Amino acid sequence: MTESLALAGKVENMVTRKNPIFDTATTLGKILGFLGVSAICGVLVAGLLVPAAAVSGSAASGSIQFFDTLPAELQVDPPSQNTTILAKDGSPIASIYAENRTKVPLDQMSPFIKDAVIAIEDSRFYEHGGIDTTGIMRALVSTARGNKQGASTITQQYVNNVINESLVASGKEEDVKLNGLNKGVGDKLREMKLAIALEKKFSKEQILEGYLNIVFFNRDAYGIEAASKFFFSTTAKDLTLPQAALLAGLVNSPSAFDPISNPDNSKKRRDLVLAAMVNQGKITQAEYDEAVATPVTTKVTPARQGCAYATMAPYFCDYVLHLLLNNPAYGETSDDREKRIMRGGLTIQTTLDPTAQAVAQQQVDGTAGANPDKWGASIVSVQPGTGQIVSMAQNTVWLPQEGKFDQTQNFNVDVMDAKGNDLNGIGGFQPGSTMKPFTFAQWLNEGKSMNQTVNAAQRKYGVNFPWRNTCPTPTDGFYDANVPGSFDLQNSDTGYYRNMTVLYGLMNSINTATFASAAQVDLCGIQKIVDATGIHGGLPMRDDTGKITDPNPQVPMTRLSNLIGATQTAPLTMAAAFATFAADGKYCEPIAITSVKDQTGADLPAQSSNCKDAVKPEVARGVAYAMGKVLDEGSGSLIRPALNSRNFPVAAKTGTNDTNGSTWVVGYTTGLATASWFGDPLGDQSRYGRNLTINGKFYQSIDGYMIAGPQFTNFMLAVAPAYGTNPFPAPPSNLMGGGAPQRNNTPAPNTQNSQAPSNSGNSGNNGNNNGGNGNNNGPGKD
Repeated sequence: MTESLALAGKVENMVTRKNPIFDTATTLGKILGFLGVSAICGVLVAGLLVPAAAVSGSAASGSIQFFDTLPAELQVDPPSQNTTILAKDGSPIASIYAENRTKVPLDQMSPFIKDAVIAIEDSRFYEHGGIDTTGIMRALVSTARGNKQGASTITQQYVNNVINESLVASGKEEDVKLNGLNKGVGDKLREMKLAIALEKKFSKEQILEGYLNIVFFNRDAYGIEAASKFFFSTTAKDLTLPQAALLAGLVNSPSAFDPISNPDNSKKRRDLVLAAMVNQGKITQAEYDEAVATPVTTKVTPARQGCAYATMAPYFCDYVLHLLLNNPAYGETSDDREKRIMRGGLTIQTTLDPTAQAVAQQQVDGTAGANPDKWGASIVSVQPGTGQIVSMAQNTVWLPQEGKFDQTQNFNVDVMDAKGNDLNGIGGFQPGSTMKPFTFAQWLNEGKSMNQTVNAAQRKYGVNFPWRNTCPTPTDGFYDANVPGSFDLQNSDTGYYRNMTVLYGLMNSINTATFASAAQVDLCGIQKIVDATGIHGGLPMRDDTGKITDPNPQVPMTRLSNLIGATQTAPLTMAAAFATFAADGKYCEPIAITSVKDQTGADLPAQSSNCKDAVKPEVARGVAYAMGKVLDEGSGSLIRPALNSRNFPVAAKTGTNDTNGSTWVVGYTTGLATASWFGDPLGDQSRYGRNLTINGKFYQSIDGYMIAGPQFTNFMLAVAPAYGTNPFPAPPSNLMGGGAPQRNNTPAPNTQNSQAPSNSGNSGNNGNNNGGNGNNNGPGKD
């Protein structure tokens, strides 16, 4: 009788070694085998009647002391079970497992499966004490006559499965013992003694429940619940009589009696089970007649495990898995953690909102259409004040599909976490002008009015320009066409080299206004705000040998190109940073997991909101006011469909890098912050976003408002109201003082390229920008 688990494939390769004296193929062997095992049966009976005597040793040893030395304690650990990842509302995202098994209590199993298994596997289950001496004697007589017949009780089979399951979970598959293959007399005696001990510790119902939950039915179905779903797309509770009889018969030889590959054999075996059931009075003759007349049919539900087969949000699912695999609370080593997650039957509750996720996925899928050139699109949202990730989507499929852009890396997250553990992220993209609000924030932080005028006509910031910088890191970069190899700072539109308010400059994303503002504040103050809001490089920093020196490097704001977004940054990082302004200056680290429970229901370490005051409330309010104007009157007003204060209070900033290959809109309401991105996700991200056709429309060049913009507005219009769209608190009057804000009824289309600054000390980057996109010579533009 086969009680194998996952090692069924190895069974065919094993060879049973036989002693010629005890080979039952010979007459002498049959006689000796009969006499020897008869002696064993005698002491087993004695063991049942007199527990102290228990069972004799092997026929070869003839020693009762040998049996007494065998272990009588069996550690019955819960078998490997499926780990389930759930969305915020409890709906399933994915199942993760090493063995497809879902444990169910006995009262959630059909009476037919309980009766069928007992009838065919162990008809005296409720009569014996762990071993069936009658069955053993019958098997001996049959064996002596040359007919092999098993004699293991359900309890013995359960013991064998528990032992083997423990071995497999420990990585000791080579030690697994299988009846008729590599199980010796000593192994069998140990199994018998453990079965006797098990019967004294557990009730019959507990043993039967354990057995039906652990037994192997198919490589994709361990336990009765998984088998019911796999073969019949039903539950163990709802199994019909023919279905239950078929599965009960399958236990004996899952391969030989597989209803999919061997339906004829399967029917014969099923009908044998039904005959045993009617003979033992477990079903009526009428039930038997109807059941045997039922053809063998299956309704297979393929076992699909892992994030690749997630019902939604496969990349969020993968991010959650990486968070757990990187958490030492789940095991000392990576192997320990993987085993805990793959076999532990965990229930992982996440922050994902299925409704928001569906909208996000619809938007990114529709953005690029057929997309033969593999342009990328992504949306990620977080909740201000908690950091909970609401949605995470990108326009790719995990598994290769005809006509689809397949990608296993996550567009929205870093390559590594802060400790250097892998997150399977692409590391983000150049954020371009979405970095400008942080210079604006420092302007307000120093008590300056957003309506103060600056000279946006200034384009030269030479080597010796007197930047104010109290950080130990020296100022890096210059713009001066008089210096060979350099050039003057440029805007995307020639009409903006003039005096303007700082607010007007941010509204219309004017590079020269941002630099004019930065020239009047402490660059180190900008650095502190950027650091406090969680912004960091998405690519690890490496030294000259390639060794990682910082997995989440600082974005140095003393490097002038970073004022306009030159360093590759993940969309999740940008969404969380902008959420700080939405939460009145409170920054919350992004979190994805709210609870984890083991299979007993006990709580395991999860994530909780980790928030801190990062920006002064009055500064956050001033930034929200200004970025509201971006959508009302500035560069964001070009987005179609439009989203602005006429819909609900909302703030955002557009962004485009120098090559037009990375375009953004990042924005928020009081209840939801979202980063929308479109661009080149491939390799070093060096493709130009110019003269290309996306989703049937030709673009001379792509800017943030064109594609990332509609993604953002469509998503926020559909989702943001459910999370709250309260008015932003008004900024204090001292930050609003000065001349009246300048209006711009025809904002710049931002179709011209801005040029990068010349930078000194570029070699000090140490690989932070991956030698391509995001290098020191590649500023953002918008």
